[in-house]
Amino acid sequence: MKYTVITGASSGIGYETALAFAARGKNLVIVARRKTELEELKNAALAINPELDIKIKTTDLTVTENVYELYEGLKELELETWINNAGFGNFDLVGEQKLTKIESMLHLNIEALTILSSLFVRDYAEIEGTQLINISSRGGYNIISNAVTYCATKFYVSAFTEGLAQELITTGAKMRAKVLAPSATETEFAQRATDTDSFDYEKGMAKFHTSKEMAGFLLDLYDNEKIVGLVNGRDFTFELQDPQFTYVNSPRFIK
Repeated sequence: MKYTVITGASSGIGYETALAFAARGKNLVIVARRKTELEELKNAALAINPELDIKIKTTDLTVTENVYELYEGLKELELETWINNAGFGNFDLVGEQKLTKIESMLHLNIEALTILSSLFVRDYAEIEGTQLINISSRGGYNIISNAVTYCATKFYVSAFTEGLAQELITTGAKMRAKVLAPSATETEFAQRATDTDSFDYEKGMAKFHTSKEMAGFLLDLYDNEKIVGLVNGRDFTFELQDPQFTYVNSPRFIK
C-alpha cells in the first residue's frame, strides 16, 4: 500500500492531478483546508477506481505547526510520491501589498514546501521509485509586473527544487525531484491573487490551460527523466527540459 500525497487538492491542478493518479491506480492522501471539496474529490476518485484507499487531511499549511503535524500524521503510511501543489499568488505593486496576505503566502509557498520536501527527502531519498514534484510557475522563471513578490516565491521553488534534484543525483540517491512550472491555468488562482469573487479566463487571458491539461503535463513530467516541465510563454506548448539554473557541485565542507 503506497500513497501519493497531494497538497492543495481541493481545486484546480491539485484536484485534477488527484483524479489523474487515481486513474493510474494510486492510493491518495489529499490535503487542503476545505473538507467538503476534499470529500467530493474522494468520491470522484473512487468513482474512477473503487478499490483505492483515499485519505483526507484537512489543514491550513500557512501555519508552521500544521505542516509538521501533517507529515507526522503520515508516518504509518508508505509514501511513493509527494506533490507540493498548495500555494497562492498576489497581484499588487510591492508598496501596496497587504502584508498579512504576503506573510501567509511566504509561509505557504516557501516555508511549508521546504519543510515538507525536506522531511520527505530525509525519509525516502533511498527508496527506489520515489518522486517529489513541486509546483512552481512561469513566474518562477520570469518576473511579472504587479506580481513581484509572488514571482520571488516561485523563483525560490524553482531554484530549491532544481538544486535538490541535482543534489539527489550527485549523491547517488534513488529519489527524483522535479519542478512543474505552469503558466496561466484556469483555477481559483486569479481570483485569490486579485481578491475577487470570480475571474473569467476567457475574457481575461489570451491563452490559458485547463487544470486537467496541466495535470496531464504533470503526468508527462512524472513519467520522464527530465527535471523541469514548463509552459513555453510564447506558444503555450509544454516542454520537458533540463535545469534552468546553474548548479555548482562543490565539495562538502570538512571541519
